[in-house]
This record gives sequence, structure tokens and C-alpha cells, in this order.
Amino acid sequence: MISNLSLSSVVWSEAGDRLYSFEQVAYLTQTSVLLLERFARLGLIEPVGIMLRRQDMFRVVQIQRLHRDLNLNWVGAAMVLDMVTEIDQLKAQLRAYRAELQIRN
Repeated sequence: MISNLSLSSVVWSEAGDRLYSFEQVAYLTQTSVLLLERFARLGLIEPVGIMLRRQDMFRVVQIQRLHRDLNLNWVGAAMVLDMVTEIDQLKAQLRAYRAELQIRN
């Protein structure tokens, strides 16, 4: 998955997201390209072709932090992040539902 883009290259997705090479993300997250490739193979991050989005970069940092601080394995750390996201979405839906009920009453 190693790309030939330099660390200073700027690439944008069709959706308008800035994309980063694995090398750029490895440098910015102080990890290795091999670990990022492993994360991609495990489905912990979702590359756009051979590039990563900013949200993937943040996810890598969060996974590393959970791994380091709570001694979770990589997959367990990703599962925690997914559950936090789902809980946040459910809370937002509940707030919207309660607001709608207040309007009706």
C-alpha cells in the first residue's frame, strides 16, 4: 500500500475530503506504515484507495491511546470507539425525539 506521494503532496477525494498517504499518517501519528496497513487489513481504518482521510488519522491516534492507556488490543480499542460513536448517535436521536414530543405537547 505504499504510495509514491511525497510528504508535502496534497490530495483531495471526490467528496472534498483531504487525503493523506500512509507515509504522511505514519509520520503525523508517530507510528509505522506497516501498522497502518495492518489496521486497514483488520478493518480498523478505511482507506480511500491507497490514501487515508483525516478521520482515519484521528482514529489511529485514539486506538493507540486506548491500547497504551487501557492495555486493549487493537481490535478491542476500535470496538470501544465504535460503541462510543453509536452511543453518541443514540443520545442525539433521543434528544431529537424528546424535543419533538415537547413541541407536540
